[in-house]
Amino acid sequence: MIITRAEHRTEVIPIRARDNTPLSLVHVTSPLEAVKGPVILVHGSGVRAELFRPPVRTTIVDVLLDDGWDVWMLNWRASIDLDPLSWTLADAAVYDHPAAVEHVLGATGAETMKAVIHCQGSTSFTMSAVAGLLPQVDTIVSNAVSLHPVVPAFSRLKINYLTPVVKAFTPYLSPAWGYKSQGYFTRAIRGLVKATHHECDNTVCKMVSFTYGSGRPALWSHENLDDATHQWLIGEFAEVPVTFFEEMGRSIKAGHMVAAGDHPELPDNLVAEAPQTDARFAFIAGLDNLCFLPESQQRTYEFFQKHRPGKDSLHLIPGYGHLDVFFGDHAWQDTFPIIVDELNRTPESKP
Repeated sequence: MIITRAEHRTEVIPIRARDNTPLSLVHVTSPLEAVKGPVILVHGSGVRAELFRPPVRTTIVDVLLDDGWDVWMLNWRASIDLDPLSWTLADAAVYDHPAAVEHVLGATGAETMKAVIHCQGSTSFTMSAVAGLLPQVDTIVSNAVSLHPVVPAFSRLKINYLTPVVKAFTPYLSPAWGYKSQGYFTRAIRGLVKATHHECDNTVCKMVSFTYGSGRPALWSHENLDDATHQWLIGEFAEVPVTFFEEMGRSIKAGHMVAAGDHPELPDNLVAEAPQTDARFAFIAGLDNLCFLPESQQRTYEFFQKHRPGKDSLHLIPGYGHLDVFFGDHAWQDTFPIIVDELNRTPESKP
């Protein structure tokens, strides 16, 4: 039996990253006892923790609570619920994720925990894990991309040639420009998107595709979204700093994540040596993903297999893309069981 959302209790807890940047954790509980320990959910760039609670019949949070997990959702420095700032994935890897894990373990008294990570929450969390900064996390379910970003050709063109143009006018890109303007440049971008994207009447949906991928739409299939979710996403996307796109551009060119800035806590080459983590990874990729191609997760899985064959797993999901893995109308029966099954495996179990 799924406990209804009205019976959930939500507590927003302010915390600080290791560089003192304000973050928050959203702790969600239900009348059911959390017998399986804590799990942290980590969103992508330019969204927020509520990404995991869309207006669908059953969310991943509902399913995890029903299965006995203690659910914590992290608003890291990329969250639109926090004041916007210029951040990098390396900043999050070194400062945000270790602080969040430390807080959850301290609050729950648990010795270990698990994680469900998505997109740039996944790249930064994986960077942190392979650098040995998250030794208390024993299972990690990663969606879309982790250490090897592979994008469509048109996305490479945009990130290489449009990023410098955008940087000359604004420190951010924002899908929210679909319904609110911040000067002539933002109106010009919105006009360009309206002229080139005709897949639906939701301007934010089209702006998301322009910002993050190469499809129409790029991050989901319209067939997988009900009307309420398609309308809901209008308020779920906002500012993403140009510093992120620059860091991602260097990583795409290198063929693997390249940390930006001066962070001695991270190795110079994140894939030169074996991952410094005992956590078992389950890599998930929607086969229709037009933001990060499924090859992204395949390459990272092969990297882990090279160093510790048989420990980790890979799931390629037909009919799904980037974000509909979490807020597709039928995700509760198509993708959530994969996530829950992986969380319930022991760290030593073979996939």
